[in-house]
Amino acid sequence: MYQNAPKAITVTEALKKMELYCAYQERCHKDVEDKLKTMKLIPEAREKIILHLLQHNFLNEERFAKSFARGKFRIKKWGKQRIVRELKYRNISQYNIKTALKEISEKDYYDTFHQLAEKKYASLKETDKYKKRKKLTDYLRYRGWETHLVFEKIKELFK
Repeated sequence: MYQNAPKAITVTEALKKMELYCAYQERCHKDVEDKLKTMKLIPEAREKIILHLLQHNFLNEERFAKSFARGKFRIKKWGKQRIVRELKYRNISQYNIKTALKEISEKDYYDTFHQLAEKKYASLKETDKYKKRKKLTDYLRYRGWETHLVFEKIKELFK
């Protein structure tokens, strides 16, 4: 036998690993499926494990979406468009995406946007007004803030 051949893993061992994986932090189905694929399990075993995780509430798509939206907004200061894009990438349903976005209060959303824009504006060392405007716009758009908000803020800052 080869020395570096992957060691066969039993369904029970894989199940325990996946329980720990899901208990450590919220996971979506895509994360779990990707992790199971790395374990080289047969499709039936993967389905059995996912079903177990769902039945025992280790895996909950709505809970994941809410946690993801709150975390990315509070910690990374992402706008709703970026959060929606990332959730869609993870195959989260439209219903769960809408539910997740309700976790962010309107007041917090606008306050965070204004603080972020003003902080970035102050930190830009660019002397050319147009380049500075472009850098700020690109920065805010990349983070997923809505175009109308970005352009209103740009107008306000570049009077």
